[in-house]
Amino acid sequence: MNGKMIFLYILCNIIAFIIYGIDKWKAVHHKWRIPEATLLLIAVFGVFGAFIGMHVFHHKTKKPKFYIGVPVIFVLELLYMILL
Repeated sequence: MNGKMIFLYILCNIIAFIIYGIDKWKAVHHKWRIPEATLLLIAVFGVFGAFIGMHVFHHKTKKPKFYIGVPVIFVLELLYMILL
């Protein structure tokens, strides 16, 4: 991967982390929430940020869709990066 791709990948993960934090804040304050499908899609593009955000913010850690789905995306991306 070249420098621009690495920068974009890091940026996507930072954005994912922030979005998971925003959704947790909205949950605590009973505000309009980000749909779960959107959070999972964000995890596809920024799985490290989503995974870290889940644990730092203690968000979506009890929902199977997330505590199974995000690590599966994580492993698939790691395998892809190894094969790349």
